[in-house]
Amino acid sequence: MAPKKRNRSGLAAALWRVLGFLTVSAVCGVLVASLAVPGVAAAGVAVSRSIIFFNNLPAELAVDPPSQSTKVLSADGKPIATFFAENRVKVRLDEMSPYIRDAIVAIEDSRFYQHAGVDPQGILRALTTNLTSGDRQGASTLTQQYVTNVINESLMSADRTDQVILSGQKSIGDKVREMKLAIELEKKFSKDQILEGYLNIVFFNRDAYGIEAAARHFFSTSAKDLTLPQAALLAGLVNSPSFYDPSAYPDNAIKRRNQVLDKMLTDGKIRQTDHDAAVASGVELKITPAKQGCSAADLAPYFCDYVSHLILNNPVYGADATARQRTLYRGGLTITTTLDSRLQAAAQAQVDATAGANPDKWGASLVSIGPGTGRILAMAQNTVFLPAPGKFDTQLNFNVDAKDADGNDLNGAGGFQPGSTMKPFTFAEWLNEGKSMVAEVDAARRTYPLDFPWKSSCGKVLGAYNTAEKALGAADDLQNNDEGYYRKMPVNYGLYNSINTATFAEAAGLDVCGIQRMVDAVGLHSGVDNAPVNMHQLGNLLGAIGVAPLHLATAFSTFAADGRYCAPIAISGVTDAAGRELPAQITDCRSAVKPEVARGVNSVLQDVLTKGSGIYIQPRVHTTFPVAAKTGTSNTNGATWVVGYTSGLATASFFGDALEGQKRPGQNVTINGKFYKNIDGYMLAGPQWANYMLEVARFYPAEPFPPPPESMTKP
Repeated sequence: MAPKKRNRSGLAAALWRVLGFLTVSAVCGVLVASLAVPGVAAAGVAVSRSIIFFNNLPAELAVDPPSQSTKVLSADGKPIATFFAENRVKVRLDEMSPYIRDAIVAIEDSRFYQHAGVDPQGILRALTTNLTSGDRQGASTLTQQYVTNVINESLMSADRTDQVILSGQKSIGDKVREMKLAIELEKKFSKDQILEGYLNIVFFNRDAYGIEAAARHFFSTSAKDLTLPQAALLAGLVNSPSFYDPSAYPDNAIKRRNQVLDKMLTDGKIRQTDHDAAVASGVELKITPAKQGCSAADLAPYFCDYVSHLILNNPVYGADATARQRTLYRGGLTITTTLDSRLQAAAQAQVDATAGANPDKWGASLVSIGPGTGRILAMAQNTVFLPAPGKFDTQLNFNVDAKDADGNDLNGAGGFQPGSTMKPFTFAEWLNEGKSMVAEVDAARRTYPLDFPWKSSCGKVLGAYNTAEKALGAADDLQNNDEGYYRKMPVNYGLYNSINTATFAEAAGLDVCGIQRMVDAVGLHSGVDNAPVNMHQLGNLLGAIGVAPLHLATAFSTFAADGRYCAPIAISGVTDAAGRELPAQITDCRSAVKPEVARGVNSVLQDVLTKGSGIYIQPRVHTTFPVAAKTGTSNTNGATWVVGYTSGLATASFFGDALEGQKRPGQNVTINGKFYKNIDGYMLAGPQWANYMLEVARFYPAEPFPPPPESMTKP
């Protein structure tokens, strides 16, 4: 019984092959007739109707640029990161090795330059082979394969992957439609254009779409530099990227490569000696895995993440979130940022060194701004983006807001209490109201009762602050960091020594609405929700509301720029895959502080480093270039700062509890092997800032700060 069953099975297979032969032969007849006598009635009603059916098939194929990788670059051209849904880098045909052009034609479609998109001779040859040997031989031309790839790429780019039809799933109708489109495509494009398009779109590996990405992935080279054996191996790979994967199945890959080399020799594309040398060579892979997204960034992963959110939040790059994500991951953008790779490397080294191994997860960060430009030049923190043994990991960016002004996510930590780094803004308003920088205030006063007559000319205007005109709350027992400062003193002395009671005494002699306007003018706001820092809440005179380091650095850069505020920017240029410029961020500056006021602040903040709260910061930067700074520490020592600047560079340095909202006190702790009873701004954030500035300030030369007007220095 078994032999009879096998005979029936063999007979069925033979009949099926004959049926397939007749069916596809009919299709070939239609194609031959259509190609040979287009527009002319053919003999025979069936053939005539078939030609009409064929000619009525869709002829238009939108050949859109395939999905390409987006590059993010530093201002000096260094790669930061790559984003892709399909790792692809488009290159011209003349930027590809002649070996890959000849190899792909030889193995996939040796009559490519002779046929008109469909090759009836190839179809009949494949049918004969399939029927006589039982083997499965394809007959799709390179043009047909290109059509299939274009259609599938369009579906995937539109998130319609469920509609993608793979080669083995095509019906006869699908195949005939493909043929019609291939014929029409050849009328629009030259052979070289089709070959270029094919080699740029075809799939080689899940991390390599197109020949350039494949060359980089498998051989760490470029498409133009592919050798003969390398090109032959990649050409053979497209037939079955998994089965011929040289990293998984090297024997299969070599066998297929040698088939390609044999075909190239037969077609006269290579000499026998070249063929034999290539066949004798090994695979010799040099895999370079594709790195995708900010977690794999070459430098500045958190700055990269900030940039990606700026793109994804901006309607310029797409009408909705899905469209913007498609633009970023498939649009082949080149995003040039403001980042200076020299500063970034130095900043990263400093934040990593500040806390050492850091098992208690204390945060350290640095961010630098260009005064007068708003350009973000460095952004670093002492964490890794993804979990790693022995590392402090988080995806939150310590340097930026939690959300932007429109409520869109920025993935930021939401800011930290700035402490005494808020004091210069009250002092700036003191000078703005025409008062002397050496006038005395009563820093002995420690109590401000509920009915204290604060001046608030805008109480009714600033209804969002929910304050009555003269009811700003009470201060029951103000504390200074050290005893001995509860006395009358000049306001400049109170600032450079960071005396809390002096700042309150200043505010008591000012219009609080003026302080509010000063803080708003330099761009300070809550890092959690972008709300204004309400200066009618007395605690904010000493920095009670969390502010992001980026915006604190920007505010101080206003003083460095002679009173000119420039909003921070991270993206200086964007081009699409075709090289067209897309809108990027532009420098947005305004006069925020009177130049003479900024000069008065600069004068006093220089004293911070020579005789004030920053005198113990090591190393001593003020001996190297003109520099001003302010220290800051929150009530529980959970957030500590130094924000300092030259005329060319402003930097905010933070150290503290970055993840728990400064709930952990910075008291009786050991950091990097050293015990601290209380962490102060000058102790960790200070050296971090000073070491960094000493290394990088030379790249942005500092001029001496202009002196304040004489009238400010008189009692």
